[in-house]
Amino acid sequence: MIYLLLSILASSVIFLVFKLFDLFKINTFQAIVVNYAIACAAGIIGYAKPINLIDLPNYSWFGGTVFLGFLFILIFNLMAITTQRSGLSVVSVSTKMSVVIPIAFGLLYYNENAGLLKISGIILALIAVYLVSVKDNTSKLVSKNELLFPILVFLGSGIIDTTIKYLETSYVEQDDISLFSAVIFLTAFVIGISILIFKVLRQNEKIKFKNLVGGLALGIPNYYSIYFLVKALRNPQLESSVVFTLNNVGILICAVLLGILFFREKLSRKNWLGFFLALISIICIAIVKS
Repeated sequence: MIYLLLSILASSVIFLVFKLFDLFKINTFQAIVVNYAIACAAGIIGYAKPINLIDLPNYSWFGGTVFLGFLFILIFNLMAITTQRSGLSVVSVSTKMSVVIPIAFGLLYYNENAGLLKISGIILALIAVYLVSVKDNTSKLVSKNELLFPILVFLGSGIIDTTIKYLETSYVEQDDISLFSAVIFLTAFVIGISILIFKVLRQNEKIKFKNLVGGLALGIPNYYSIYFLVKALRNPQLESSVVFTLNNVGILICAVLLGILFFREKLSRKNWLGFFLALISIICIAIVKS
């Protein structure tokens, strides 16, 4: 359980850093690219064994990490497009509701327990995520022509979590978790830096020092959010459907509290209802595990 709590904490710090990006006008894409390099370095430092780059393709999970790294960059850009077309709330809901995909995968593929109390907790968690994510001041509706990008964000985010679970269960050895995480970020960095170089050379985009600092601040918690999530998924006492539900709802609650404490964000009645439903969902799932 401690690894799950640490993953929630690391992911909540990511939320805080992204909020600070807005405050200091940091170029998000540049910071994201630097963040992948820092996260990769953190994984390499945390790996106890010698690393031979030539041997990396020989690991059974290598192809999966390349796929995940590609998805990291792709979904980030899709989220940016969706934000521009449909608004931040649509992106938030699409991303958070995608937790239903790894939950369903755990229940169906791994035949995890699906008791009434557990299912009730998961359903309450999904309702809570929706209620907290949607803001009352979101007046813009999503047209049928704009549904494609939110759907792609939903599917992509869910596939990322599901793939991590599958690779962790089937291929990743306990001692290789740090290297596994590092290679995911390495792939994302290689793709990201290629795009950034194109922007610098063809679009005359300027790289600013503050964006590099932002990437440094983001990279460490980003790495540990994945690392601790994988460690939590390896806990034989926690089913993946429970881990993903508690992780998602835990991040949601921490994000709400951080927003209130540090940024004086206001919650509507709908948001507060979602907040308390999230707490109830955690209690339901905790009772199942006790």
